[in-house]
Amino acid sequence: MNVNYKFKTKPYKHQIDALRKSTGKDSFGYFMEMGTGKSKVLLDDIARLFTEGQIEFALIIAPKGVYRNWIELEIPKHFWESIPTYMSSWQTPMTAKRKQEIKTMVNARGKMKVFVMNVESFSSLRGREAGEFFANKFGSKGLIAVDESTTIKNHKAARTKSLIKLSTMFRYKRILTGSPVTNTPLDLFSQCMFLDPRILGHKSFYSFQGRYAVLKNTKMGTRSFNQVVGFQRIEELTKLIDPNTFRVLKEDCLDLPAKIYTTRYIDMTDDQADMYRKIQKEALVILGDDEFVSAPAVITQMLRLQQILSGHLKTDDGDIVTFPTRRLDALMDICNETSGKMIIWSRFRQDIITITETLKKTFGDQSAASFFGDTTENERQQIIHDFQFETSGLRFLVGNPATAGRGLTLNAANTVVYYANDFNLDTRSQSEDRCHRIGQTKSVTYIDLLCEKSIDEKIVKSLQSKIGISAQVLGEEAREWLTLNPK
Repeated sequence: MNVNYKFKTKPYKHQIDALRKSTGKDSFGYFMEMGTGKSKVLLDDIARLFTEGQIEFALIIAPKGVYRNWIELEIPKHFWESIPTYMSSWQTPMTAKRKQEIKTMVNARGKMKVFVMNVESFSSLRGREAGEFFANKFGSKGLIAVDESTTIKNHKAARTKSLIKLSTMFRYKRILTGSPVTNTPLDLFSQCMFLDPRILGHKSFYSFQGRYAVLKNTKMGTRSFNQVVGFQRIEELTKLIDPNTFRVLKEDCLDLPAKIYTTRYIDMTDDQADMYRKIQKEALVILGDDEFVSAPAVITQMLRLQQILSGHLKTDDGDIVTFPTRRLDALMDICNETSGKMIIWSRFRQDIITITETLKKTFGDQSAASFFGDTTENERQQIIHDFQFETSGLRFLVGNPATAGRGLTLNAANTVVYYANDFNLDTRSQSEDRCHRIGQTKSVTYIDLLCEKSIDEKIVKSLQSKIGISAQVLGEEAREWLTLNPK
């Protein structure tokens, strides 16, 4: 590997290994587990290609909640000042000022130009047009990268199709993810198509599926369809992608402090227990004896039970009914027992609002901040900055793991509380690693709040066992989940 510039931040050995393997590759995937510094590796890769005269432009595409971090945090942190850099990012609506910024960037000579967009924008015509504009200008001297590339794993999605088409217009392609396979090996198809169709040797998803999936013809009523029941030739698939990817896990490369898991059990109030049993009965009536009840139908009922355990329930009319819960009391006990900064995750908007308000009343108005769908981009950046600043008054970050649990560095915290878990295994893993990553000097304690012998307990045990919940919510097992008798 020939790198003709100084590293601004010292690389770890595994980061050097990643750069070395990607040398000379037009298309490459950095499959690096969360917290191993894949953002730095991509930026060092871009800097290397720029200093070698290979590129002058990079289009970085990332999830909406984190894409601005590249401009405001990652590039300033890792790009050496001797490399002249012009940065800009996507926004809607595109103001006259931003349009002028882009024009200035495009015309800048002798500078490395970086433009950052959110992946969601490629579902829109304006987003696609912006991407094509840069491709037409810089494609032969440009690089396109997708951060958290599992966001394009769905081969049917409009944004996936748009980005695969766009990638053909750029010479250099990169993808970054800690978990390239979140559900099945079939997740790899679109990610590899983005890089280069020649990697897999299949232009059609169904051809790829036929090679690596085991299919069974299944009848449901009058319908007949092919159902994926297993996978095959995985070793062959691994060999195909290996030359164009670098895979590393944290345990292979970092001396990070340990993860410590603990549980805080909570009894329901009488009102909760009554409501829980009522919803159980309704759920079982809805599901009936239908052998082919869908997973989404089961999960909807599980969600209602989970809401009750948090002390609220969203009615069919959209109203929120609240009732007393000991869960909030247990959380406050934890907050009083521990010192230092803390992250509190809940999948429910109502929880996030209630917890944040309670923390502010108890510990002061500046002590807590919420981070979820209603939080603006500017507010998000300020919250992250304040939370990471050691001496700031912001001690508690209360967020939705699906919104704030991906792509962010929150290693100022070493205590994480799961107030109400998301069902998604990838979301749980991502949210755990917001603070267990490079820069963390302390062990991280993860505390799950749960009601014994309830849907709570099943969810937590499944997630901690690294088992996807969606695979367990059909047939008799689903009914078992829904008929547990909580204490």
